[in-house]
Amino acid sequence: MIADIRILKVKRPRSGAAVFSIIIPSWNNLAYLQLCIESIRKHSHFSHQLIVHVNESSDGTLAWIRAQEDIDYTFSKENIGVCYGLNIARDLVATDYILYLNDDMYVCPGWDLVLHEEILRIGHPYFFLSSTSIEPLSSGNPCVVVADFGSDIRSFREKELLAAFASQPKGDWQGATWPPNLVHKDIWDLVGGYSPEFSPGMYSDPDFSFKLWNLGIRYFKGMGASRVYHFGSKSTGRIRRNKGYYRFIQKWGMTSSTLTRYYLRRGQPHDGALSKPAMPLMVRVKNLWKRIYVACRRFEKRP
Repeated sequence: MIADIRILKVKRPRSGAAVFSIIIPSWNNLAYLQLCIESIRKHSHFSHQLIVHVNESSDGTLAWIRAQEDIDYTFSKENIGVCYGLNIARDLVATDYILYLNDDMYVCPGWDLVLHEEILRIGHPYFFLSSTSIEPLSSGNPCVVVADFGSDIRSFREKELLAAFASQPKGDWQGATWPPNLVHKDIWDLVGGYSPEFSPGMYSDPDFSFKLWNLGIRYFKGMGASRVYHFGSKSTGRIRRNKGYYRFIQKWGMTSSTLTRYYLRRGQPHDGALSKPAMPLMVRVKNLWKRIYVACRRFEKRP
């Protein structure tokens, strides 16, 4: 199978400096990808390097990307998932900052200016930042703004979104994890990018955050004023999910919810750099039981 993946990497000549290298993995999701790219072109304050990893491309994505002179791209004949796709695309990065964006996201005006101003304010590369997603349905996620401007492209009310996105209340929050997320390329390289054992991608986001934590990163900030509209799971809803929940426990000795709730304090108002938490006894007991369960089930050998 590896010999038939046929990885292709194409970097275009460009004039002028870019601020972020935006990596967008995409799997047969052309209409959403086109809308995502269009929003970046229209609503970005700065010029950015666009890199798309094209998985499989049975819907014409590769042909469309080849016709876009401002997009660098990588291509795999097979769908190799988000983790491998991101790591392959890393080879084309030409700026100091890697921003991972989903192809079913639409960036709102000024989204990148907020992130750039925060980088300048921090003054060092030891951080992990996220934009804030606006989503049409509530999932109980405290990091998102719930506001319905359409659940798919056909129902998308772009003009209404652009008129109202900034008025939706949301402050800065702790626990940057999900895309859109932003990290310095040196930090990305130090932790080895996204871990392929979580391929095609489920639980790779908290895994990446915990790798940053173990490196010593303590500044995990979600920027309330950097907004994107997220249609939600237009690719992940079509794939066979891995056993990432158990693999995370096997790797780190705790559940991902322990990381996000006690270490990252995800969704709480941002109040500065994080510190190592004092873990409640019942949480330690729960994680011990989970480790025993995973060891006994030997889940990794099951299909």
